[in-house]
Amino acid sequence: MTCRIAFVLFPGFQQLDLAGPMAVFEVARLERPGSYEWRLVASQPGGVRSSAGVTWPVQGLPRALADVDLVMVIGGDGVDAACRDATLVAWLQRASRCGVRIASICSGSLLLAAAGLLDHRTATTHWSRSRQFASEFPDVQLQPDRIYVREPARRANGQPELWTSAGMTAGIDLCLALVAHDHGEAVAREAARQLVVERRRPGGQSQFSPLLELQRPEGRFTALLDAVRGELQQDHRVESLAERACMSPRHFARCFREETGATPAQVVERLRVEAARAALEGGEASVQRVALDCGFGNTERMRRSFVRLLGRPPAHFRASASEGRSPV
Repeated sequence: MTCRIAFVLFPGFQQLDLAGPMAVFEVARLERPGSYEWRLVASQPGGVRSSAGVTWPVQGLPRALADVDLVMVIGGDGVDAACRDATLVAWLQRASRCGVRIASICSGSLLLAAAGLLDHRTATTHWSRSRQFASEFPDVQLQPDRIYVREPARRANGQPELWTSAGMTAGIDLCLALVAHDHGEAVAREAARQLVVERRRPGGQSQFSPLLELQRPEGRFTALLDAVRGELQQDHRVESLAERACMSPRHFARCFREETGATPAQVVERLRVEAARAALEGGEASVQRVALDCGFGNTERMRRSFVRLLGRPPAHFRASASEGRSPV
């Protein structure tokens, strides 16, 4: 069956957020004819100007949602104004009630959250929007270090399947995963091959921008995180960090997430991975020594963290460093 997609645009949308996913479905359609078709829609028909200054022709929001199988909200700097577009928000809510599968690219997840579609569900967004997202939508289970998240439908609650992705190129990963979900891994693999992109980066892989860029230099936890960097071998569970911050564990965890857009455990893990990666690329210590020095405890735990956050095992970074050294 053909999956009929409605790409939702708004003034100030990011063109790559649209072009990347559209290219995935275009190539998938070549491999599996009739698999996808799409239209560009917005609150007002006519044209929508992107952040790059190019105007794209659009139709109005479809009234007959029976003709739509997937709503994909594109991101961009204009998303804040779009969140205040009552017509668009109401249409997304109606699409959700009708059981239409819904996805967002990059900061488009803010629009889904503004419509209440992500309450008590897991989602991600572009790393630069994570602090804003966590502050404005505390009922969403934000996972800021994921490149995409799939939330299965909850038929008992009348909630549709939801997909959210991180920034720009992560939208390509999300759409390849959608193609694999709809038509099998072989079709997704061929689409990736035609686009000359990797297939597949797992949804759990970290966004490339460090989580710690979410921490403001003047933030209340800057000194604490600086101390953690210097003593990665120590116990950095929430209870221990909260005690050092003179706060209750519950209050500390809530305030930390509000400020950074991430949990304490996510940030500590990232600190350890970044330190371990630098040590491995330096090539001075053994993998076992690095695992101990950076607080992982053992090499298997370090390997799992590397694969989750960097998409590669520690051995990859040691090998890359070795290849780059000049012979003595």
